[in-house]
Amino acid sequence: LLIVASQPANRYNLFLKRRLMFRKDKQSKDSIFFRDGIRQIDFVLSYVDEIKKDTDVKAERRKEFEENLRKTGLELEIEDKTNSEDGKTYFVKIHAPWEVLATYAEVLGIKMPIKESDIPRPETIPFSCILGPLKLPRNVKHPHPEYFTAQFTRHRQELFLIDDKSSFFPSSSRNRIGQYWKPSEPPNPVNERYTLCQNWARFSYFYKEQPLDLIRNYYGEKIGIYFVFLGFYTEMLSFAAVVGLACFIYGLLSMHGNSSSTEICDPDIGGQIIMCPLCDQVCDYWRLNSTCLASKVSHLFDNESTVFFAIFMGIWVTLFLEFWKQRQARLEYEWDLVDFEEEQQQHQLRPEFEAMCKHRKMNTVTKEMEPHMPLHRRIPWYFVSGATVTLWMALVVSCMVAVIIYRLSVFATFASFMESETSLKHVKSILTPQITTALTGSCLNFIIILFLNFFYEKLSAWITKMEIPRTYQEYESSLTLKMFLFQFVNFYSSCFYVAFFKGKFVGYPGKYTYLLNVWRSEECDPGGCLIELTTQLTIIMTGKQIFGNVKEAIYPLVLNWWRRRKARTNSEKLYSRWEQDHDLETFGSLGLFYEYLETVIQFGFVTLFVASFPLAPLLALFNNVIEIRVDAWKLTTQYRRPVAAKAHSIGVWQDILYGMAVLSVATNAFIVAFTSDIVPRLVYYYAYSTNAVKPLKGYVNNSLSIFLIADFPNHTAPSEKRDFTTCRYRDYRYPPDHDHKYFHNMQFWHVLAAKMTFIIVMEHIVFLVKFLLAWMIPDVSKDVLERIKREKLMTVKILHDFELNQLKENLKTDSNEFVKEVMIQENKVQLAKSTI
Repeated sequence: LLIVASQPANRYNLFLKRRLMFRKDKQSKDSIFFRDGIRQIDFVLSYVDEIKKDTDVKAERRKEFEENLRKTGLELEIEDKTNSEDGKTYFVKIHAPWEVLATYAEVLGIKMPIKESDIPRPETIPFSCILGPLKLPRNVKHPHPEYFTAQFTRHRQELFLIDDKSSFFPSSSRNRIGQYWKPSEPPNPVNERYTLCQNWARFSYFYKEQPLDLIRNYYGEKIGIYFVFLGFYTEMLSFAAVVGLACFIYGLLSMHGNSSSTEICDPDIGGQIIMCPLCDQVCDYWRLNSTCLASKVSHLFDNESTVFFAIFMGIWVTLFLEFWKQRQARLEYEWDLVDFEEEQQQHQLRPEFEAMCKHRKMNTVTKEMEPHMPLHRRIPWYFVSGATVTLWMALVVSCMVAVIIYRLSVFATFASFMESETSLKHVKSILTPQITTALTGSCLNFIIILFLNFFYEKLSAWITKMEIPRTYQEYESSLTLKMFLFQFVNFYSSCFYVAFFKGKFVGYPGKYTYLLNVWRSEECDPGGCLIELTTQLTIIMTGKQIFGNVKEAIYPLVLNWWRRRKARTNSEKLYSRWEQDHDLETFGSLGLFYEYLETVIQFGFVTLFVASFPLAPLLALFNNVIEIRVDAWKLTTQYRRPVAAKAHSIGVWQDILYGMAVLSVATNAFIVAFTSDIVPRLVYYYAYSTNAVKPLKGYVNNSLSIFLIADFPNHTAPSEKRDFTTCRYRDYRYPPDHDHKYFHNMQFWHVLAAKMTFIIVMEHIVFLVKFLLAWMIPDVSKDVLERIKREKLMTVKILHDFELNQLKENLKTDSNEFVKEVMIQENKVQLAKSTI
């Protein structure tokens, strides 16, 4: 009987075990709940069980840590390593009960809804019919209605709109990471991450607006405000891109009618002008019309519209920053950050600081003992940090000088090779030695930039860590200063060289200046150095953007694929959501820092040198449209969900943008004056032209000075004898037959005075307009101020009514109890009398 009875019991137990295991696996695959299907998973911790010497110590620390979590009121559920894919990873699922959430919401001063707002959202916008396809569905753009809010308190829970305690606090507050980018199955709630993946992280939605409220609800305000800034910057770039494209089209249409390139290309004018050699001995004399194509291309970016676009961009950058202030203020209102103080979050001590500090010091404010790092322990690392940054910036400058030496040494090789090879005669009309050297030099410079940047990122993070910053704010500020200074020099130094130094200190034939007394200084084309600055800017800016987007997309994808390939041992149905998230790449505390840095460096390309390349805003626009979707895709599918954090602004990056905006006015004014050929043409037009019908006719001949070949030193002149006695070079100097031969003539000083006058006038005009716009455009728009006042008024009224009702109910309750007590006493007296 025992045997017979035991068989069904074993069969039943085996069946139950399999049934529970099946349910558990199915539930684990798609659920965001504990095994009971009721308590939500708010956070997941993981650790790997490895056999090491200090295993027991770590186990004790983990046990103590888990006990401390339970003491705070959190509920834990541990998934054994036998249920994981690799067989050695434990997963600790954490649930925050209502009491814990309510307590910390009150401590942190989180604002929660008390009444639906009676201020309607703007329904109609200009050109709404045209912009309709760009809009997202209303339930995605605004997943929740707008509310009047107040700081949460447990003692007034009846005041708040609590329909369901499990969904009252937003996802970013609970910081639930159990959600995945795949759709949830019933009975799980709506998967916000899947909604973001479908409506935000798809490249086919590149023309759509972003679901900013949903991003904020899921990822928190700090990440949300980055995407708001990136989207707003991209919208403003569209205006600059349209104007820049119009200026480029104007240059394209007027290219063939340009008098300068027409004279250069004319066989009877440019073909008869013999130019002096561009290098010593090896280079030969050359005819001006060999730069025909280069002069035409140069006109695309060096024309009358260049001045207009430089002034326009000075005004555009002011409008961008002022309107961003308004957008930021509106965001603070919409996201309940008006009264948000970042001090508590920013001045929070870093765990690394507390771990490395052995000294304690009394805080004069809190009167509590806090970790303290003596100054004498920090000073050596500050010196090391400053020396390292200076050394690496000097290394960047050295590499730039090396590229210049490469160009100087290789130019002669290109020139002699193209001259000797008869098969390259046709190619020479397109790829001149100057253009070929500039292209190869720019590509080499870009490779060096990427190489130095890769190593410096690692080095700067290590040095900042060794400085032992006290707070997260100090850490980010120190790292921001190091990274921005280095990248500013790294990415812009070559552009500054071409814009402001190349061709400016060349000398003249017979008395050239030499770099390190060996290599002759570089000269500009007869049409100026602007086309080379355009080439340099295009290669560095475009190359950086393409490399950055490819790296951001490929790097986490490959790492995640390799990690899953190593981790997966069982079938897909056993691959739980927390394991899938665990196998993703970590976003890191500095993930957002590098995104901001990339955007700010691009902003520098768009503003600092935009006078030389009006298509820069258009390239930046195309990049940012892709960048938004790449960032959204990698954040939702390739990275673990970052811990949500609050922020009401873009922080120190806003100050950096303001500094670059002011600097851009000066750089563009100097580019137009000294790198462009506009000011010399205007001086010739108004002061030296003798042709009333075509005032610019003869400008090319006027801009070239004459040199007597016999005055060449023996070590610089070409060895072969020529049948001509003079050659031309780009400068304003007296001819050989003048008493002050080869000295600057009066036209040089006129042109120089005109350039300085242009810089002063342009800067004053742009700065005056900037200050007027900054004064006229308020930091907070009128409708936002009215909304803030309305919400404060309604909040005070609602709180007053609530307290009044509570007081009335208490008084009513007290009076009823008093009457009841009196009746009880009277009844006792009557009972005593009747008994007697």
